[in-house]
Amino acid sequence: MQSQITRFFKSKQTPSKGSQENINSNQEESKPDTPTKKRPAEDEGVSQTPSKRKAIVDIEHANTPIKSETKAKQDDGAATPKAKPNLTSSQENKIVQPTTPLMDINALIRKKISSGSSALHENIGKSWFRALQGEFDKPYFKKLSDFLIQERKTNIIYPPEEKVYSWTHFHEIRETRVLILGQDPYHGPGQAHGLSFSVQKGIRIPPSLINIYKELDSDISDFKIPQSGDLTGWARQGVLMLNTCLTVRKGQAFSHQNKGWEVFTDAVISWLSKNIPHKMVFLLWGRPAQRKTNLIDKRHKILTSAHPSPLSAHNGFFKCAHFSQTNKFLREQKLPEINWSAL
Repeated sequence: MQSQITRFFKSKQTPSKGSQENINSNQEESKPDTPTKKRPAEDEGVSQTPSKRKAIVDIEHANTPIKSETKAKQDDGAATPKAKPNLTSSQENKIVQPTTPLMDINALIRKKISSGSSALHENIGKSWFRALQGEFDKPYFKKLSDFLIQERKTNIIYPPEEKVYSWTHFHEIRETRVLILGQDPYHGPGQAHGLSFSVQKGIRIPPSLINIYKELDSDISDFKIPQSGDLTGWARQGVLMLNTCLTVRKGQAFSHQNKGWEVFTDAVISWLSKNIPHKMVFLLWGRPAQRKTNLIDKRHKILTSAHPSPLSAHNGFFKCAHFSQTNKFLREQKLPEINWSAL
């Protein structure tokens, strides 16, 4: 601060020897006296006598450090001082705090996420987020997020918020080799956990999954029907088990249809069809799933049948041999087969 004030006065004339002793020896040599314009208001009345000027410098240094430093830094174009201005509470809330590069990245991610979609921010896999982030800015997704916020205030929603996007965590998006498309999540307590047809360990196996196991037992020679309905072992091998709707109200099947999920999951299917470098297998069971055929490029293998529900499994799901056909196609593409018994 003292060196800043010294340069201020040097612009008028060379200070006396006594004054020079208080100036840092590293400062540039003083300039000869030249006519100057009238000083700013706070400097008016300053004597031209060097000894008196020294006294003024000392007084300013001792009594008004913040004001002198502020003026000097402003004259030099330096950063504003740390002294906090008198602001209202609302103005203080608008002050931008210093950020780091990591904070900036996190802020960008939060901006990309529609308001209230904490599950997306905290739980979606990174590779899936990067691939699908364009969807999160669209009006339909913001509307969907707002709908879910209100739903969770007054209803029980399945799966739990932190498991809505669990299907993005078991493999990278470009490692997907098989897609099994479902409809709604299970709407009973403790069942749904983000993977179509799958239930959490310890939960009774639903009828549709029992029929899937029966078909596997018929189709794959070494398959043994497991005691659990948890299908995460398939997900870890690159099998995406995706529902067209990702949430449901407790006890009310199809209660979240036409709220925006179908648009989002269509975008997932389209991205996979267009961007996966290898050929995939799409298993479309039931008419709602088969309506997605137009989203899938013809280079991929599409297998269709009736839904495995007890109401329709005997109309074409049993004996469809989709699991062995899937592995046959993967072998032809020189891709690893799915170990359907790894549950």
